[in-house]
Amino acid sequence: MQIESLTIRTKRMIDNLKTICANFGLGGSPGEYKIITQVFLYKYLNDKFFYQVRKVEPTLAKAENLEAALEAMPDDQYEMLLAMLGGDTARLKKTHYISYLFNHQNDDSMKKPDGTLYPFHELFDDTLVDISNYNLDVFSVQTGGEEKIKLFDPISQYVIEGAKKTPFCRAIINKLVEFSFSEVYDQNYDFFAQIFEYLIKDYNKDFGKYAEYYTPHIIATIIARILVQEKVQNVTVYDPAAGSGTLVLALAHQIGEDNCTIYTQDISSKSNEFLRLNLILNNLVHSLGNVVHDDTLVSPRHLNAKGNGLAKFDYIVSNPPFNMDFSDNRDTLAGEAYKERFFAGVPSIPPKKKSSMDIYLMFLQHIIYSMEEHGKAAVVVPTGFLTASKRSNAIAYTVHEYLVNKKWLRGVISMPPNIFANTGTNVSILFLDKDNQEGKVVLMDASKLGTKEKVDGKNQKTVLSEEEITKIIDTFNAGEPVDDFCVAVTYEEIKQKKLSFSAGQYFEVKIEYVDLTPEEFAEKMHGFTTRLDELFAESHRLEEEIQEQLKRVRVL
Repeated sequence: MQIESLTIRTKRMIDNLKTICANFGLGGSPGEYKIITQVFLYKYLNDKFFYQVRKVEPTLAKAENLEAALEAMPDDQYEMLLAMLGGDTARLKKTHYISYLFNHQNDDSMKKPDGTLYPFHELFDDTLVDISNYNLDVFSVQTGGEEKIKLFDPISQYVIEGAKKTPFCRAIINKLVEFSFSEVYDQNYDFFAQIFEYLIKDYNKDFGKYAEYYTPHIIATIIARILVQEKVQNVTVYDPAAGSGTLVLALAHQIGEDNCTIYTQDISSKSNEFLRLNLILNNLVHSLGNVVHDDTLVSPRHLNAKGNGLAKFDYIVSNPPFNMDFSDNRDTLAGEAYKERFFAGVPSIPPKKKSSMDIYLMFLQHIIYSMEEHGKAAVVVPTGFLTASKRSNAIAYTVHEYLVNKKWLRGVISMPPNIFANTGTNVSILFLDKDNQEGKVVLMDASKLGTKEKVDGKNQKTVLSEEEITKIIDTFNAGEPVDDFCVAVTYEEIKQKKLSFSAGQYFEVKIEYVDLTPEEFAEKMHGFTTRLDELFAESHRLEEEIQEQLKRVRVL
C-alpha cells in the first residue's frame, strides 16, 4: 500500500507539471518533454543529494533543519562533504537547492554583475546550466564526435512571451517544493520502470529518424529472463538502437546493476535524453559515459581496448527499426570497408518506396558481428523474417544460412499480433547464442496468447497475463516440446525445412481417427453420395441454363 501510494503521488506530481505547461500554452509543444523530463530530474537529483548527505554524515542526519545546517557549513568542510558522496549523486552548490530558488523567486533585490535586475526565470535557467557544468564529467552523454551533451538546458526559452517566463518558472518551483522524493530511493527497478513509462508516455512518438522509443515491458521481461538464468558478473550489455533503454535496463536488472556495464548508441537525440534519465533513475550512472548519440550503422563508436576495431559484447539486446529510408548511406554501407560487418549484403533502394528498405537486416548483421566469443543476443524482428527464402529476401535468407552453419541460433518466439499498440506488424524475438553448438533450437508460436485491449480509445494492443509470460519463459528455457506451441529441433532439421525459423512448419500434423460401426459407416457414405448427386444435378442444370442464355445472345 505504501508503494502504491508513493506511485500515485509521484504520478500526480508529473501530472501537475504537465498542467503548468498546458496553462502556459506549452501543452503538446516540442519543448514540453524537455521541460517535464528536466524539471523531474532536477527534483530527483536535488532530493537525492540531501538523502545521501544524511547517510554519509550522521551528525547532519540529526539536524532539525538540514538545509540550514548545510548553509552554515564552512566552504572547505562543505567541499569535503561533497567528496564523500557516491558517484551516482549530483554535486550541488548551496545556490543549487530548490529551496534557494523558492526563497528567491520574489527577490527584487537580486542583481546581475552589471547592476541590472536578475529576473527569476534567468536565475532558474542559470541554476540548471550551472548544475550541468558542475557535474559535466559524470552526468553528460556524448556525440559521435565526443562532444559532451549536458544534463540540463534553460527551460524558460520554451516560453515565447517574455512577460510569462518568470511566472512560469515560479509555478514550477512552487509545485516542486510540495513533493518529496525521499521515499523513492529505497525502491528498485519495478517502481522506476513504471514511473519512467508514465513520465514519457505522451512523448513516445519519434520526431527523428528511428522508431518507437519504448519497447513494451512484456518483450523486455521475456528477453531478460531467457537470456540470463544464472548469476553472472562483470559483463557488458549493448544495444545499437537503444531508444529509451527499456531492453538494456530490464537486462541490467536481471543481471544486477552492479554486475554489468551498459553501452548504447542511437541516432535520435531525444531517445538519448530519455535513456540518460532512465539510467539515472535506475542507479546506472556509471554507464552514462557509454551512451553515444550517432548513426550506429555508418559510425559505430564503441571500440575495443586497442582502439583498432569494434568492441564485442557479452549480451546484446535490441528492437531496431524495421523499415526506413537509408538510401543516402546505402552505397557507403555497401563499400569495401563495411563488407566484413555486413556479410549478407545491403538492401537495394526500392524505386517507388524508399522508406520500405529493410534496415533491421543491417542492425541484425551489426549485432551478429558485435557478439563476444561466448556472446548472447536477443533481437526483435518482423515475423516475416522467419520464413525468408532466397527468392523472397536473399539477405534475410543468407543470415539464416549463416546462423545455422555457425550454430549460433538458440531459438525464436513468435509474439501475438499488436504486442506494440502503434504498429500492426507482427513481431518475433530471435535469440542467438554462440555456445549453442550442440543444443537444440527452440521454436515457439505464442501468437495465440493474450487478450486485446484498447489503448487511448483507438489503437488495439495485445496484453499477456503474468501466467502467459511465465509459460513462454519457462517453456522456452526448458526446451521441451508442447503441442501446437513449442518444438525443439536440430540444425539439420532446420536445413531440411529450407532454413525456416517458423515454429508452425515443424508442428506435427495430427489426424483424428473415429471408430465407426459398419452401419454408421454405410449411413455416412450414403449421406455423402446423396449430397454429391445433388451437387452434380445442380451443376447440370446450371450448365443447361448457361447454354440457353448463350443461344439468346447469338440471336440478338
